[in-house]
Amino acid sequence: MTGNNGHRIFVNLEGNTKIYLREGESFGVLDANGTDADGAKFELPHPDPDNDGITDYSVWARPVGTPGGSATMTTCATDPDTGEEVCSTESYVAIRSNGNGNSVPKFSNVSKDLLYIYADLDGDGRTERYPLFDEELEDYFWNYDNNGLKVLQLRFYEIPTDVN
Repeated sequence: MTGNNGHRIFVNLEGNTKIYLREGESFGVLDANGTDADGAKFELPHPDPDNDGITDYSVWARPVGTPGGSATMTTCATDPDTGEEVCSTESYVAIRSNGNGNSVPKFSNVSKDLLYIYADLDGDGRTERYPLFDEELEDYFWNYDNNGLKVLQLRFYEIPTDVN
């Protein structure tokens, strides 16, 4: 599944899958197989180079497919000073409810959950915000903890800079 021409990533139906993130000019699946020991790989631009809370794009998610199941996505990285894994205190929880058969799940803006890590790296007791690819951390990834959710769609939308 490496070098696939699709826009999908396969994850474990139960348990954790790591989706490693690489900074690049555009969005692209680099390795779709998240079910092996190497995890999946995804390239995306730096979302907030100024760390001002205003992203260059947004991420929207919705759980679809057979009703039932849930998944939690958490943004994580490695602290280069300690070598420890740091995961955000904020996560996106996707639940595919049973609905009434006619309901179509709606997309939710999950940019805050997936494009930042919220953590207290300096030990001052306050949580700080770190965007993906901030130099304070390295080796960014999404930890996808699945509990039977078969399909989760993610969409990335550029935010226009010139709005008249």
